[in-house]
Amino acid sequence: MTDFTLHPRLLADCHLLGRLSASRLLLHRNAAVPWLILVPETDLSNLLDLPIPQRDAVLADCKQVSDYLTAVLGCPKVNVAWIGNLVPQLHVHVIGRSPADPCWPKPVWGHLVATRAYTQDEVDRFKAGLGGD
Repeated sequence: MTDFTLHPRLLADCHLLGRLSASRLLLHRNAAVPWLILVPETDLSNLLDLPIPQRDAVLADCKQVSDYLTAVLGCPKVNVAWIGNLVPQLHVHVIGRSPADPCWPKPVWGHLVATRAYTQDEVDRFKAGLGGD
């Protein structure tokens, strides 16, 4: 796609970190939990409808982010979801979870309160650690 654009709600809610092999990489602005969002360049709205090579590449990006959350940030659990109820553009949430997070063990949706925003240094560390360009 040559005219790919991110949904305005994703841009408003997230820091753009760059690109992984098959996805745009975003970091949710709420620093209560490490919440990354991957956005494949497609008009399709369901991950399972992607052509198999593209789907596999997006899932490999998810694995890369999951490995970062567990190995670098020490998150014992990673939640992965593509819901699309509010934002119709296909995007995959990859969220590091731990018993110390503010909404554990409930899902983040509807239970996460705004705590603080990331500093620019924190955003830069995510970008460097995840290899976003």
